[in-house]
Amino acid sequence: MSFNDSRIRTTHAGSLPRTEALLTANAAKERDGITPEFHELLEASVTGIVAKQRELGIDIPNDGEFGHTMSSAVDFGAWWNYSFARLGGLEETTVDRWADAQVNRSTPGNVVLTSFPDRRDRQAFAEAYADPTSGILAHRKATTQPKVVAPLTYTGHDLVASDIRNLKTAMAATGTEEGFLAALSPASCARLANDFYTSDEEYLFAAADAMREEYKAIIDAGLTLQIDDPSLAESWDQVNPEPSLEDYLKFLELRVEATNYALRGLPAERIRLHVCWGSWHGPHTTDIPFADILDPVLRINAGQYSFEAGNVRHEHEWRLWEDHVLPEGKILVPGVVSHATNVVEHPELVADRIERFANLVGRENVIASTDCGLGGRVHPQIAMAKLEALGAGAALATKRLWKGTEIIV
Repeated sequence: MSFNDSRIRTTHAGSLPRTEALLTANAAKERDGITPEFHELLEASVTGIVAKQRELGIDIPNDGEFGHTMSSAVDFGAWWNYSFARLGGLEETTVDRWADAQVNRSTPGNVVLTSFPDRRDRQAFAEAYADPTSGILAHRKATTQPKVVAPLTYTGHDLVASDIRNLKTAMAATGTEEGFLAALSPASCARLANDFYTSDEEYLFAAADAMREEYKAIIDAGLTLQIDDPSLAESWDQVNPEPSLEDYLKFLELRVEATNYALRGLPAERIRLHVCWGSWHGPHTTDIPFADILDPVLRINAGQYSFEAGNVRHEHEWRLWEDHVLPEGKILVPGVVSHATNVVEHPELVADRIERFANLVGRENVIASTDCGLGGRVHPQIAMAKLEALGAGAALATKRLWKGTEIIV
C-alpha cells in the first residue's frame, strides 16, 4: 500500500460487466466443465478489462471478478455465489433465499436475520417492490444456495491461482503496478443455511479458517486483498423487528473478531475492507447510519476502508470525518460514483466529493472509488462511462489539491 504523493489515485469496488462471450462460456463451463478454450478466453477477457480500466483512468484495477462464477442476472446473493465452488462441506438444498425466513436463528444479542422479502425496507415500500414498473431490482425467480452439512474447508486453490495468474498477466501487459482481487469475508460466507455447526461463533470461525487460504494466496502473490463484507452494514435491515443498537453491535463484534482471526499475521497495508448497505436498487430508508458502525469497521485490521459515499442515501456521511480521526497509516477509499443510478456523475461533482474527504483526512489518504461493483447493476456502457467520470473527476481534484503541481499519469 502506498499513499498519494502528487495526485488522487483511483480504483473501484470489484465487479465489472462481463462480455456476452464470457457469459456464454461461463454457462457452458458450469455444464461441461473447464476447458482449455475457457482458460484462453478468461485470460484474454481479464487482460481486456484491465486495459479498459487503465484507459479510463483507473490506477488500481482488478480482474472485474471475471474468475468468479456469476450469472448476467443480479440474483439475490449473486456476488457471493463464487464461494460455493471454493468451499467443501456444502450440499445442495431447496432453501429459497427469497422466501424462507430466519436464515440464522441464534446470534449474539438475540439478533435474528430474515430473508430478503422480510427486510424492513421491503416491507416499508411493499407496493413499490411489488410493482414491476417501479425499476426496483427485486423481482427474482426462486434462488437456492447450498447449506453447510460438514466441516467447511477451502477447495478453491486452483481457482484462486487462476484469478491471480490472469490478473498478473494483465498487469504485466498493461504496465500496471498495483492490482487487487476481492474475496468474501467470513461473516458474509457464514450466511449460508447451516445444518452442521452448533453455534454462531463456531460457524464464523470455521468460515474464517477456510477463507483465510484464499486471502493468503492473494497477498502472497503480491496483490492487494479486498475483503467484501456488506454483512456489517446490510444485516441491520435484515433484522425484523429492528434490534437495539447495543444488540446489533454485539452481533457485529463476533464478526469483527472472526475477520481479524482470518487476517492474523497478514500485512494490513495489503488489505482493503469493502463495506456497503447491499447494492439492490431500493429506497434503503432502513439502512443503519455509518456512524453507528464506524468503530467496529475501523477495528478490522485493514489498511484501506472502502465504503459507499456517492449513494444519495449515504453521501452526507462524509461529515463523520469532521469528528473522527482517521487512524495513522490508514487510507479511505470512498465511493464517488454510484452503482445505484443510471445517471453518469459529472466529473466536477466527482471532484467535489473527493475534495470533501481530502480536506478532512489529507489528500495523501484518499483513493477515489465506486460505491459498489458496477457489474450487473448498470448497463455495461453506463458502467464504463462512470469509470471514465471517476478518472476525470480525480484528475480535476488533483489540479485543485496540488495547485501548481504537474499531474503524473
